[in-house]
Amino acid sequence: MVTRLTTPLTDDAVAGVKAGDEVAITGILYTARDAAHNRMIETLRSGEKLPFDIKGQIIYYVGPTPPRPGQAIGSAGPTTSARMDPLTPPLLEAGLKGIIGKGGRSVAVREALQKYKAVYFAAVGGAGALLAGHIGKAEIVAYEDLGTEAIRMLHVEEFPAVVVNDIYGNDLLEQGKAEWRREVPLPG
Repeated sequence: MVTRLTTPLTDDAVAGVKAGDEVAITGILYTARDAAHNRMIETLRSGEKLPFDIKGQIIYYVGPTPPRPGQAIGSAGPTTSARMDPLTPPLLEAGLKGIIGKGGRSVAVREALQKYKAVYFAAVGGAGALLAGHIGKAEIVAYEDLGTEAIRMLHVEEFPAVVVNDIYGNDLLEQGKAEWRREVPLPG
């Protein structure tokens, strides 16, 4: 069963999903990678306002390719999330409710997801062209000088993802490892 989520996310929405749940997200996603994260953290540290209202929002770790004529966006596959781990907790504290990327997260990020009631989703790596089909509009909202790493506002419809880390401390990747781990006896 697929859980449909609409942004901005509420506490009730994130409380209603658990690790392993498939979701379809409709609404707005914001893009940000390493360089944009560094600038947002600098902005928070200086006491200034972020370039968009982060409360209840989802950041998608993506650096999309340029669109072909008639398309809203080019290939838009997730990037590795661990690179943003040191920069994620302050954004969660500021009100971010969801993150989409690929790969596992650090203990510090998993604890911050629980503390600030937010969710980490995974999108399928290598499926950037298919994921782009769920994006109807893309516009740069900040840091245009960063090129592909500029913050974009994406208007998405039924964007597919899977909950990896929920607000209850569950971790789909760790659950999967435990489920399939088995000891193989040595011969002899």
